[in-house]
Amino acid sequence: QVQLQESGPGLVKPSQTLSLTCTVSGGSITTNSYYWSWIRQPPGKGLEWMGAIAYSGNTYYSPSLKSRTSISRDTSKNQFTLQLSSVTPEDTAVYYCARARQVVITTTSSGSWGQGTQVTVSS
Repeated sequence: QVQLQESGPGLVKPSQTLSLTCTVSGGSITTNSYYWSWIRQPPGKGLEWMGAIAYSGNTYYSPSLKSRTSISRDTSKNQFTLQLSSVTPEDTAVYYCARARQVVITTTSSGSWGQGTQVTVSS
């Protein structure tokens, strides 16, 4: 059974770059037909898909975040990472990583999810 675990700083200052890592166990991030996503949920709001990296290494981004988002992977460590630049307090959210058979995932009933990690943007 695949397991995902997010890690990274819980507090980021405005204008800095937020960096999170998702460590995967019980399955390879290069397994055919799977997509590895980052999703966030701001306080009081719904889930927002941010982007994904495919088993092939191809990347896909939400149009609204594309200019600030980068997703990469380290296959030797079975990890994939999120970088979100120029953060503001509006980027405060619980950040999740997930695996699914589709590029875009917006419901926890689909795929496998990590527990999530709180990131607060504040000076």
